[in-house]
Amino acid sequence: MVKGIGVDIVEIHRMGRVIQKYPRLLSRLFTLQEQEYCQSRLRPHLHFAARFAAKEAVLKALGTGLRGIKWTDVEVCRDSFGKPFVRLKGKAASIAEEKGASDILISLSFSKESAIAFALAMGGGEDTCTS
Repeated sequence: MVKGIGVDIVEIHRMGRVIQKYPRLLSRLFTLQEQEYCQSRLRPHLHFAARFAAKEAVLKALGTGLRGIKWTDVEVCRDSFGKPFVRLKGKAASIAEEKGASDILISLSFSKESAIAFALAMGGGEDTCTS
């Protein structure tokens, strides 16, 4: 059952400027594995922007915003085929468990200017809807 959805879009050039101006920010926003992956790519800022959009989309799907969650509690990984998936840690994992969200599905895409991410929080049981 669907527990929540989220979408976010990030301007790639803005992400590039922020990272250039504040390089230490990378370790606050991205795990070491995310940093290594993005920096190994031809256009690192594009991949950082997509991962940042994914983190925002996941937080929206959880319905929380940051509220005590560290950016690195949401990690964007890739499987052996390159498909992105999310690994939750710390407070983000606790909130997902409380909400019954056992899986977060994500999709990433980008153009020259923007990166976009969509997240779908899934879990067992019935969808909840209040009038």
